[in-house]
Amino acid sequence: MAIIESINTVQVLAPIKHPLRTASGFIESFPLVLIEVLTDEGVTGRAYSPVYLPALLPALEASVQSLGQLIQGRTLAPRDVHAFLLKRLRLWGVKNTLCTAMGGIDMALWDAYARMRNEPLYATLGATPRAFKAYYSVGLYDADSVVEIAQEAVTNDYPGLKIKLGFPTLAEDLAAVRAAKKVLGRRELMVDYNQSLTFAEARIRCRALDGEGLTWIEEPIPADDFEGCAALADAVTTPIQIGENFNGPEDMQRALQVRAMDYVMPDAQFIRGVTGWLDAATLAQGRGMEMSSHTFVEASAHLLCATPTAHWLEHMDVAGMLLRDRFDLVNGTLTPPSRPGLGLEWDEEAVEKYRVR
Repeated sequence: MAIIESINTVQVLAPIKHPLRTASGFIESFPLVLIEVLTDEGVTGRAYSPVYLPALLPALEASVQSLGQLIQGRTLAPRDVHAFLLKRLRLWGVKNTLCTAMGGIDMALWDAYARMRNEPLYATLGATPRAFKAYYSVGLYDADSVVEIAQEAVTNDYPGLKIKLGFPTLAEDLAAVRAAKKVLGRRELMVDYNQSLTFAEARIRCRALDGEGLTWIEEPIPADDFEGCAALADAVTTPIQIGENFNGPEDMQRALQVRAMDYVMPDAQFIRGVTGWLDAATLAQGRGMEMSSHTFVEASAHLLCATPTAHWLEHMDVAGMLLRDRFDLVNGTLTPPSRPGLGLEWDEEAVEKYRVR
């Protein structure tokens, strides 16, 4: 069995097609830490970890490097390494930056492990490839500007579109939704508040959206207020979606216990990588709850194959401009590639161009 020799990292500001505006901020390019796990047998595993604020890139990279020191010299056995890190960090906890660092490392370890077996990750997980319907995930657009972005979704044959909401007034939210729906026709529309509302305001706005034919309303209030999310889910008829901010499967289990959502959407990084995702998929299966992905187009395509209640794949391609081979849609769906591991290969010229110096 291969041995983990070291972990290399690079900070980049990855270009994205459209700058991402939310109710709480603006992302012009995506701050990423690119991760490579090097083994003594010459196999390299690749993944990346995003952080929304460029100022936090050094902290995320330092966390990845620190965890890398803890696992250096260990056998390339992702589940065992995962268990080791959880035990080693028990006194400090595995939340937020450490959680994301661990998730990124776990994905890189599984990538290396699948590459050692010369098979795509979905095969390593005992799954078969499937084509997943993908929705186009974008930012905050008002009633005028959302028309062009909705037309883009139609032109590119996306079966669904997700827009951000959280304008100063409910009237502006409704206008954006109605303008998008007019262009989309029978295609599905999801909305995301990015935790920007108080509970009282969320109840008013979500009830007002109930008649708009939305597929779901995402994170209307702080994501860790599971009881508040449960109360909203009871108060409105449109499904409530949360999950991208779960810090590991334990958070998801607590949310499920109080019925905090109608749909669930873990983030491959925050759920603590491939290992954590598999635990989350088991939890969702136990509740019969449909489970979608959050960002991480490349890993999510493989992970959904191993998810019994797989639902939608979010298509927000934050790393695509850094890859040698893109993960492109076919007829509005994405199927994981048959290349070994996750199928990630860096475009070294692009990485050099966008690296943080």
